[in-house]
Amino acid sequence: MGTTNPELEALFADKKRVRNPLVPLGALVTAGVLTAGLISFRQGNSNLGQKLMRARVVAQGATVALMVGTAYYYGDNLKHA
Repeated sequence: MGTTNPELEALFADKKRVRNPLVPLGALVTAGVLTAGLISFRQGNSNLGQKLMRARVVAQGATVALMVGTAYYYGDNLKHA
């Protein structure tokens, strides 16, 4: 199980691994806003909790858009390279 297949290594050696540093940041923001919203609900402040849940949806959507945009951009560039 610890051995690697040289053919697979050669296949994936040409692939570029692309990481967008904004995606983990977006995930952390999403988790932070979610946590704050749940704490607000637990404390009985449902108005603030609702606003934070809406903000979480926006942050989560932005993070997913970053992921899709990065995959599309670099996927398109790898095809033309």
